[in-house]
Amino acid sequence: MTDRKDELAENLAKVERRIAAACAAAGRSRGEVTLIVVTKTYPASDVRILAELGVRHVAENRDQDAAPKAADCSDLPLAWHFVGQLQTNKVRSVAGYADFVQSVDRARLVTALSKEAVRQERELGCLIQVALDAGESARGERGGVAPGGVEELAGLVADAPGLRLAGLMTVAPLTGEYAGRQRAAFERLMDLSTDLRRAHPAANMVSAGMSADLEEAVAAGATHVRVGTAVLGVRPRLG
Repeated sequence: MTDRKDELAENLAKVERRIAAACAAAGRSRGEVTLIVVTKTYPASDVRILAELGVRHVAENRDQDAAPKAADCSDLPLAWHFVGQLQTNKVRSVAGYADFVQSVDRARLVTALSKEAVRQERELGCLIQVALDAGESARGERGGVAPGGVEELAGLVADAPGLRLAGLMTVAPLTGEYAGRQRAAFERLMDLSTDLRRAHPAANMVSAGMSADLEEAVAAGATHVRVGTAVLGVRPRLG
């Protein structure tokens, strides 16, 4: 366990240096960017080590991984982010532990999350997932609503009991006009965030960037970066 703690501490320090350097290059304060460590496929023991090392935000993208891990770590001072595509039949479970759902991309999901948040007497922070590989009215390959659908969906979240509109999230697209252009994609997300905040000033989270492209996200203005591999290592194969 000591070896694993040393490994995670070293990796965290490297990521911290990258974020700090990116902030300095962009003329931003380090405090403007929150690191979310994506712990998918890694055990609760790693989450405990990360908490000991000062991590306060963790993320999962599959409920079957997240639910038992969150239960095992319920005593820790952590904020849990659900970042994967979310089916409505998993909403009851996810609403029980997630502090933020970053993958809200359709009206039916908003309705289901609101119902469960109210039932469980919780407030869920919701980010609209924006698909920059989608047409104006389509959904993206990895989920998300097209830019043209953000305003309407944000209104639904803002009006839904038990939900709080927190901001926007995107994953750098693999296809379409922004493929291979992460900085441009993240700048587009920031433009959408500016538009969103005119109507919803408190929806100021911008979640973008992962292990390979966090610098581009910070340069564009992201407030949260989601880093998995650079902290935890290459994930073991499933199955």
